[in-house]
Amino acid sequence: MIEAAGTGGQLAFDGQYVTITRNGFLARATHGRGDKKIPVGAISAVQWKPAGLTNGFLQLSIGGADRQAAKGGRTMNAAKDENSVVFTKKQQPAFEALRAALEQAIANRHAPAPAASVADELAKLAELHQRGVLSDQEFATQKQRLLGS
Repeated sequence: MIEAAGTGGQLAFDGQYVTITRNGFLARATHGRGDKKIPVGAISAVQWKPAGLTNGFLQLSIGGADRQAAKGGRTMNAAKDENSVVFTKKQQPAFEALRAALEQAIANRHAPAPAASVADELAKLAELHQRGVLSDQEFATQKQRLLGS
């Protein structure tokens, strides 16, 4: 579990879900009470602004594309967004770790499935041959194709 506490909110990531928790009266009055739990599969993008002269933010885009606010108003807009948490420069390292883990999880969801190994394919062919689905000649041909000989 990776957690990052910001100003008026906290993010927690368990590998499958991001939970946004609001702390304090003002944060709960602005965004509502309770936690918001978002599955990684629902997150289409992670917007990031590092803290500098002003606070930074981590904003989750859910579903489609979001319009980016004009420069100077991005942090103010993020503070009002229920899928964002604003953080100070001191809080930034925890948010950087959470961001990296979250982006890796999103990328893993879109990675191609690993190809079956040659040994796995040979085992499947042998089973089909044994069950009589493949003739001796078909088995030999497919085996040569897999082995590249």
